[in-house]
Amino acid sequence: MTPLDDGPPHGRGREIWLLAATFLVAAAGMVYELVAATLSSYLLGDSVRQFSLVIGVFLASMGLGAWVTRFVDRAVSGFVWAQIALGVIGGCMAPVMFFAYAWMGEVELPLYLFLVLTGILCGMEIPLIARVLKEVGAAAFRFENVLSVDYVGALAASVAFPLLIVPHLGLMSASLSFGVLNLLVAGISLWLFRAQVSRGLVVVWAVALCALSVFLVQSERMVSVVEASLFEDEVILSQDSPYQHLTLTRFQGRTRFFLDASIQFDSQDEYRYHEMLVQPAMALAPRRQKVLILGGGDGLAAREVFRSADVAAVTLVDLDGAVTGLFRSHADLVALNAGSLNDPRMTVVTGDAWAFAAENRDSYDVIIVDLPDPKSIALSKLYTQEFYAMLAERLSATGVMVVQSGSPLFARQGYWSVVHTLQATRNPFVPGGRLWVLPYHVYVPSFGDWGFTLVAAHPLTPRDIHLPDGLRYATPEVWRAAQVFGPDEADMPADVNRLQSHALVGYYSAGWDAWFK
Repeated sequence: MTPLDDGPPHGRGREIWLLAATFLVAAAGMVYELVAATLSSYLLGDSVRQFSLVIGVFLASMGLGAWVTRFVDRAVSGFVWAQIALGVIGGCMAPVMFFAYAWMGEVELPLYLFLVLTGILCGMEIPLIARVLKEVGAAAFRFENVLSVDYVGALAASVAFPLLIVPHLGLMSASLSFGVLNLLVAGISLWLFRAQVSRGLVVVWAVALCALSVFLVQSERMVSVVEASLFEDEVILSQDSPYQHLTLTRFQGRTRFFLDASIQFDSQDEYRYHEMLVQPAMALAPRRQKVLILGGGDGLAAREVFRSADVAAVTLVDLDGAVTGLFRSHADLVALNAGSLNDPRMTVVTGDAWAFAAENRDSYDVIIVDLPDPKSIALSKLYTQEFYAMLAERLSATGVMVVQSGSPLFARQGYWSVVHTLQATRNPFVPGGRLWVLPYHVYVPSFGDWGFTLVAAHPLTPRDIHLPDGLRYATPEVWRAAQVFGPDEADMPADVNRLQSHALVGYYSAGWDAWFK
């Protein structure tokens, strides 16, 4: 093939640009893949399944794209067309997903359509760049050099995505920003190889760049439109963290908090949940000086803990510093949690609950486990026999633990799987023995009927509990009634949740799907 030698600049400059373009397009492609995987996890749940499907479909589509390049006669024009199409399709992926979910409730069909198209276009890039490098007469051209730069670009994007891109841009702006990046790659390539491309291609590129730039500038307004469609009330805060999307809404003084569009609490009834989560354990524990809270980054469980005057120290472990930071600083939220996260007795640890339980060697009088529902294997890990065994080691000899256990109505088998898992957990204070458990539940209008499990090393003497003043729901009579389950919520066969099996994920998904899908 005759090298392309018309149109400045020549030689080394074009080679350097093509390798730089390889790095940039690889980073953009990785971002699109991560945006798709994150969106599918946010909107469809079951993050392990969704990430696996997204990665599999994307890689297969890339293979198809590489095969398609054999039908591209002109490598330069083919590469530029691919970049323009990728900029538009990849850039619009997140906006289209969000609008489809908000207005139609449908996300899977558009998600995988965009994913296949993006994968095909990404798969075309490297073969076409390699062909252009040969055509420009790149000295000592080696295909593995192109692949090496491609892999480095993908690595850079994968590291930057959770640390920089999502926290600072959000998913919608990230998608549009990297779409613009693809179009800029196309524009520079158009200029460098202007003798090999038509004016029509330049016009298409200019129109696409203008349109996508306008979308990018308006991305914040687009986010507001989507959230106005998703949420009934006024959105007063919308924020992305490395782990999830935080949304705060308000209506006539009523505040709701959402993570990834799933409600976490409603200020109108959250007291029912948090009083019944915390107060029975605090009342039944002989000592309450040292308390551990896993999850509960909103500080509402901690608020209930601090009602007991003899509490000397509370450690709260939450994965997402954005949540604890918000509930430490936002005036309305600080009022709601009574400033519990700013209490001098409070120590907030930003980190993984599993890692904390494995590494920490302190013992606690009360442990409150207020973690997210086991929607995925990553979360189910925090509901396994292995995890509970580590927590049991952190209990003092007379300690009491309570575990948020899901709904005994909407996911009945899942709830009893949690109870059975705790029942099967080794008791560190009784050789050969198992933990003592007491299941109970409460009705919370925002969630429905919700269950908890009380845990101790030794059976607790049944008695009326002494509760602090100022409670709005919990009473000794309510506590006694909470231990009674109707026939449609009563104990049933359910496997113990272990790291090897994760039976709970299936129980949870099947239960909620039966009610709401």
